[in-house]
Amino acid sequence: MLVRRAYVENADTERWPYTVPAVTDLAEHGLTFTRPITFLVGENGSGKSTVAEALAEAFGLDSYGGRAGMKYAGTREKSALGSVLKLATTVNGQRMMTGPRRVRSGFFLRAETAMGMMSRFSGVPGYWAGDTDEMSHGEGFLTVLDAMFSRPGFYVLDEPESALSFSSSLRLVELFHRLGRTGAQVVCATHSPVLASTPGASVIEFSATGMHEVAWDDLLIVDHWRRYLRDPGAYLRHLL
Repeated sequence: MLVRRAYVENADTERWPYTVPAVTDLAEHGLTFTRPITFLVGENGSGKSTVAEALAEAFGLDSYGGRAGMKYAGTREKSALGSVLKLATTVNGQRMMTGPRRVRSGFFLRAETAMGMMSRFSGVPGYWAGDTDEMSHGEGFLTVLDAMFSRPGFYVLDEPESALSFSSSLRLVELFHRLGRTGAQVVCATHSPVLASTPGASVIEFSATGMHEVAWDDLLIVDHWRRYLRDPGAYLRHLL
């Protein structure tokens, strides 16, 4: 483990994003990490991406996305939550977060900015080989993931499944599982029941009542997908 807990000090909880129940929960009680792999799961607007971005910023990763020790977004300010979020780390985590650039290890992958970042850094020493502009969206994501998520470090992802097929999602499950066994820590905000099924992972569900650790079988998205695939018409007749 690199980061044991995230917490907030001196936040104005009357303003957004603290009006989001899960973020309110984080501000009041903190978020404790118990396993190397943690998934943040919830509906759109539930706060999972807000928390993922803030965790990346608190660790020193650029909000634009990218590797530890590098600045990509220029003068872009930290998010409202990222500017006040604090991390309680292990010794290794503190070294990776604040040490010299050569020992910092981590990466933030966010779906909104990933394509621009991939185009900019393809073939640059220290990044990945190959031109992602000549690959499909999913192939580019997997190329970056294979190259940049390869050693112990703090890795944050925001909805990486947006580019991935079912089989590619399974490859990412394998990568997460391997990282968790080699000293890395991964936090991933996702809508994907496939990614959230990574063995040994902690799954935090974001809802109208806050944040709660939930077994994979009990996740709302798992229940919805099971019922939809069994009988799509039960859902679609209310829409079409």
